Amino acid sequence: MGIRLYDTRAAALRDFVPLVDGRVGIYVCGPTVQSSPHIGHLRSALVYDQIRRWFNYRGFDVTLVRNVTDVDDKVLINAAAARASGSSEEWWALAYRYEREFTDSYAALGIQAPTYEPRATASIPQMQEIITRLIDGGHAYRADDDSGDVYFDVRSWPSYGELTNQSIDAMEAAADADPRAKRDPRDFALWKGRKEGEPASASWQSPWGAGRPGWHIECSAMSSRYLGSRFDIHGGGLDLRFPHHENELAQSTAAGEAFADYWVHNGLVNISGQKMSKSLGNSVYAADLLGAARPLVVRYYLGAAHYRSTIDYTAGSLAEAEAALERIAGFLERVERRLEGTRFASSGVEIIPDAFAAAMDDDFGVPQALAVLHDTVRTGNQALDGEDLGAAAAARGQVVAMTEVLGINPLSTTWKAQTDAPSRAVLDALLRTLLADRQAARQARDFAAADRIRSELADAGITIEDTPTGAHWSIDGE
Repeated sequence: MGIRLYDTRAAALRDFVPLVDGRVGIYVCGPTVQSSPHIGHLRSALVYDQIRRWFNYRGFDVTLVRNVTDVDDKVLINAAAARASGSSEEWWALAYRYEREFTDSYAALGIQAPTYEPRATASIPQMQEIITRLIDGGHAYRADDDSGDVYFDVRSWPSYGELTNQSIDAMEAAADADPRAKRDPRDFALWKGRKEGEPASASWQSPWGAGRPGWHIECSAMSSRYLGSRFDIHGGGLDLRFPHHENELAQSTAAGEAFADYWVHNGLVNISGQKMSKSLGNSVYAADLLGAARPLVVRYYLGAAHYRSTIDYTAGSLAEAEAALERIAGFLERVERRLEGTRFASSGVEIIPDAFAAAMDDDFGVPQALAVLHDTVRTGNQALDGEDLGAAAAARGQVVAMTEVLGINPLSTTWKAQTDAPSRAVLDALLRTLLADRQAARQARDFAAADRIRSELADAGITIEDTPTGAHWSIDGE
């Protein structure tokens, strides 16, 4: 059986059939860099990292495009508010600063960098080209109030609403622009004429006057630019289905593009049973999470639920993830110690169990896959208890393979460095005390004591280097 995934547009599980054998193109709506990343942003990026890793394991060459919306109403509003408070930061500098926060947070969680990460401001000509096609095809119109706005005519496209299975009359009015010049309140902005007070640097020349793109047209242009007019998968958070993805689908197909074959949406994050929102004051930011636990623990927690489910973050969530990881790490460390020096030391093929693969092939069923992982950990520990070293080695190989494909192997180089950081701090404190004792002995001309300290450290694999700024230590081989 191949990979099956839930297609939002079809509202059903579908077998995945790539446009090109052995290759898959994925476009994911990335962040609007108006403020710092929160838990929902991390969860979404991690979901598509897991999906990408599994496609890679199944032999696919994956092209993942995740955009950055760096010009938007919210970016300009937040930059203006900051300047009103005395900041000299321009809107584009604010956007870049927050973009770096997103990048650093993703990297901390081991989320692989996308193949391409385009900024909206780098694809303005492509956006204007699509808008021109829509106007020429009778699916868009210029506002008649000299504002420079251009709108998509939703009633000109009979398929509008198909992604979310809504009729036009049942939809809410589009809130992305002043409705004064719209033919229908649900018509949405493709181009926004520059308004008084907006910075000149946030507008571009166009056939309709100086202005900037609407949010929805940005993703249509960037997805087709980097993946072509038809591609495999379009992903994003469930909150983007309407209006963002609905509008993307309508404008792209109305412009003559096939667009995405599959639509994938990840679930959202609640905070102690409530929807996260600024008005409730319950937002949990990336910095909060990464300050509360090791990044590996955060990755495990955010990735443990099925990608389509809503997860609920509570005070005990990270502790549960920590305990699960400790069980995995405990087995791997135990089996390494027990097999050392035996004929099984280098045995145990790193192979994914069939049950794990079946779970991942079935709409990326990470919860079921993790159940297989923890069952294998228990089996491995039982094998060690019974001195069945061959079975323990086999379990080790499977555990390593499963944790690697999910990016949660606690003994991998990336995560081991984080785990060892507190221990190194303790070691540094102890060694500084010994080095201070050695320096005191040298000043007292007790060279025998000073040499003894240096010799004992050398026996422990610690090298001491005397410099004009004092003695420094390093571990041999680092």
